[in-house]
Amino acid sequence: MTEYFERLGLPAGLIARLAEQGISEPTPIQARAIPVALEGRDVMGLAQTGTGKTNAFGLPLVAQLMAARDGRPEAKMVRSLILAPTRELAKQIQDQLLLLVKGSPIKVALVVGGASLNAQAQRLARGTDILVATPGRLMDLLERRALRLDQTGFLVLDEADQMLDLGFIHTLRKIASIIPKDRQTMLFSATMPKQMEEIAASYLVNPQRIQVNPPGKAADKITQEVHYIAKAAKFDLLVELLDKHRDELALVFGRTKHGMEKLSKQLAAKGFAVASIHGNKTQGQRQRALDAFKTGAVKVLVATDVAARGLDIPDVKHVYNFELPNVPENYVHRIGRTARAGRDGCAIAFCAPDEMGELKDIQKVMKITIPTASGTPWEGAPAGGTGGGGRARGPQGPKGGGRPAGGHPGGGKPAGKKPGGFRRRSGGGGGGRAKAGRSGQAA
Repeated sequence: MTEYFERLGLPAGLIARLAEQGISEPTPIQARAIPVALEGRDVMGLAQTGTGKTNAFGLPLVAQLMAARDGRPEAKMVRSLILAPTRELAKQIQDQLLLLVKGSPIKVALVVGGASLNAQAQRLARGTDILVATPGRLMDLLERRALRLDQTGFLVLDEADQMLDLGFIHTLRKIASIIPKDRQTMLFSATMPKQMEEIAASYLVNPQRIQVNPPGKAADKITQEVHYIAKAAKFDLLVELLDKHRDELALVFGRTKHGMEKLSKQLAAKGFAVASIHGNKTQGQRQRALDAFKTGAVKVLVATDVAARGLDIPDVKHVYNFELPNVPENYVHRIGRTARAGRDGCAIAFCAPDEMGELKDIQKVMKITIPTASGTPWEGAPAGGTGGGGRARGPQGPKGGGRPAGGHPGGGKPAGKKPGGFRRRSGGGGGGRAKAGRSGQAA
């Protein structure tokens, strides 16, 4: 059942944990990244969310920690650090790692915003083998001297492009300057903008570049469509479409925290079992909303882009872009929350006159034309960029009527190892020069 992983020489306990999860074959990113990482080389992986990246870095990391047998970590020590842009993704990474280390003495800790700083500091006082963190909260704890990174031998940057989008560039530089240069680093990103190339050149040494699918490509089993609709008519159309599949899980994405909270309350007033996730929610509130959505107690989850990456909920059937994202790549991440684990899924976009620019940018990135479900493209909208105010054909909305009727289809040479199982090498620790991203808050 797990012959591939056995051939890699993974510890028997780790292979047993994979068997318990029913994992017998690697995903493409795992098949290419794991052997390289086990050699101790740096890895730069380009892959969308939902491609098995957590095990791509988690398996070689846990295998090396198991082989090291260095005893318990010292007080406040962090042996390996994994950075993720949002609380939800960080928690999901921790959950998967806990499955891998079950029955071993390896300790996995989580630090994210929205939770008690004092409680997190107390847990870290005993030291940990693997720390999964969001950058902002990690810096809070470093400033309190609640942890040490001077013996950290492994660094993972997951969804690195989103960390740049959230404005964490300076934070990442500080963290990288604290961690020893003789470390192993793995960087995963769904896109590779120019700034990311600069970061990779600064953080990684002679990395193996692995790309398993082109940036901007959505899962093949996602059916996409767009409704050209006036902004004021969006809510009625959303209710109409959601009402057709009340027993199926649906994600609804929008741009702002306040807007999505208001939308959530409006849907609740219409009788939908709904919850919301956005930056104004505490970590406990966000986790309870996610848990309720996963179990089906909540059927509709309304969210900003904090939920656009990393959430692995296989039963999500529908993704609605109630508002199109300003960053076209985020559309790909949003709709990637459906059609997971081989299932089918539907992605429905609503496009108001002032969103034509965003839609054109999305289609350019994806190299497709999204099929029209209702209405016709708005005239007078800009060709791309910010999506300024276009003028509709007719007083009530798209040509052919006011609110659309709705509906959707059915559907190099290995380096030597340093003590603790990580390889030693020189160079590459400091932060490279790059433009600062938009100033963001810790997710």
